[in-house]
Amino acid sequence: MDIIFGRNRKEQLEPVRAKVTGKIPAWLQGTLLRNGPGMHTVGESRYNHWFDGLALLHSFTIRDGEIYYRSKYLRSDTYNANIEANRIVVSEFGTMAYPDPCKNIFSKAFTYLSHTIPDFTDNCLINIMKCGEDFYATSETNYIRKINPQTLETLEKVDYRKYVAVNLATSHPHYDEAGNVLNMGTSIVEKGKTKYVIFKIPATVPEGKKQGKSPWKHTEVFCSIPSRSLLSPSYYHSFGVTENYVIFLEQPFRLDILKMATAYIRRMSWASCLAFHREEKTYIHIIDQRTRQPVQTKFYTDAMVVFHHVNAYEEDGCIVFDVIAYEDNSLYQLFYLANLNQDFKENSRLTSVPTLRRFAVPLHADKNAEVGSNLIKVASTTATALKEEDGQVYCQPEFLYEGLELPRVNYAHNGKQYRYVFAAGVQWSPIPTKIIKYDILTKSSLKWREDDCWPAEPLFVPAPGAKDEDDGVILSAIVSTDPQKPPFLLILDAKSFTELARASVDVDMHMDLHGLFIADMDGDAKKQAASEEQRDRASDCHGAPPT
Repeated sequence: MDIIFGRNRKEQLEPVRAKVTGKIPAWLQGTLLRNGPGMHTVGESRYNHWFDGLALLHSFTIRDGEIYYRSKYLRSDTYNANIEANRIVVSEFGTMAYPDPCKNIFSKAFTYLSHTIPDFTDNCLINIMKCGEDFYATSETNYIRKINPQTLETLEKVDYRKYVAVNLATSHPHYDEAGNVLNMGTSIVEKGKTKYVIFKIPATVPEGKKQGKSPWKHTEVFCSIPSRSLLSPSYYHSFGVTENYVIFLEQPFRLDILKMATAYIRRMSWASCLAFHREEKTYIHIIDQRTRQPVQTKFYTDAMVVFHHVNAYEEDGCIVFDVIAYEDNSLYQLFYLANLNQDFKENSRLTSVPTLRRFAVPLHADKNAEVGSNLIKVASTTATALKEEDGQVYCQPEFLYEGLELPRVNYAHNGKQYRYVFAAGVQWSPIPTKIIKYDILTKSSLKWREDDCWPAEPLFVPAPGAKDEDDGVILSAIVSTDPQKPPFLLILDAKSFTELARASVDVDMHMDLHGLFIADMDGDAKKQAASEEQRDRASDCHGAPPT
């Protein structure tokens, strides 16, 4: 695993042309932009956790059947400070850094106090967020960094706290049809309260407002939910939406604020302040987007850890939502670099296996229903919601599939009924070994795998004018542990899961986390390209068309 995780990656600052085999669909024009950790040692110092590594952006630009690759480290304040000092001087979640070893005891005491609620890193290594016409590298802190998607240049730093009171925020926002961003964050002990804040960032400055102002200045709090514990808020990585509701899981994987307040002086990482409480419940919060108020019924399920929501939708008076769930928090523990060694395969077998679970929640619970009765009547799932004596509802999921992570869907179906999940296969290991297409309707799956290949999160790109949910392609950046096999961008037909093309690049490519595809053609150009491709297919089958 050291080949994948143990060493720093080199930047590829100038675009390098990939060697393409197969045929890229003519309509596929744009840039696949990805983010993930690429540097884990600075000088003689080393990060403790893989998720702590310095952010390395990389991109595949697809144009007219050719693909060009480039990569560049995010020039965050964190990166610059570390490189200048030639050691890690900015703390990450799994690594506590001490930048002031020569200061006197009074300076140190002040530093300890300033870390009560820390000024987090701007090492935005998890995802890419689109906001209006701009793109931002994101992590789970209050900082995001604007980037140039063409050159990968790092631009200004944005602090969420200037616009909404949150100390932490997810890297998995949602977008409506107008491009407005909906996201969640945690406000820690703000005015004596700890709460989960749902906020909305407009894609453009609202009409009638002073022109030239940033949309950020019009960020609004959509809704807030009090934490069940003032000093131990839930950790969460994503949330779900339907057309009318927001789904938030307050899980018993919690951050101890008191421990965080003393972590610096105890020389402990912030990650050590996270604990899973398996004896507790997972609370399901449903927020009505129209009233911006939580649904009053109390829903809960068993203790679990969820990093990724897959999708959610409304059906016959219920909300159906799908998540990737774990029995505990062992996944995070496995990614400490000390565990990514020769015993990795054996260690991996001891971790909780991710499971695709479907939950169903009744929007209007029948007050006359008998205690213990199932309030779910939809035929599309065996998930249940059982009424209890105190009026709470206990939700039990339907288990759909075991061994997948990093799920993506056709985003045109986000918040709506859907059929297909595209994900990374992680049957025995949290490191993907295959790409999976899971059909929720038929409970069947298609897979792509290749020896010594480790795929990144698969991303679905719809074909222009697509009528079917799976009409398009899957893109995934593949790294290899075979020295004879260079890394490559894989392009699969999303329907059949057959390989259409691959673009190999002789570069030092890293395993990434998340990203997005930026199309660079207008609708008419896409239709023309698709039409030309259909004509080419007809020509291949039946000879040249008449002139």
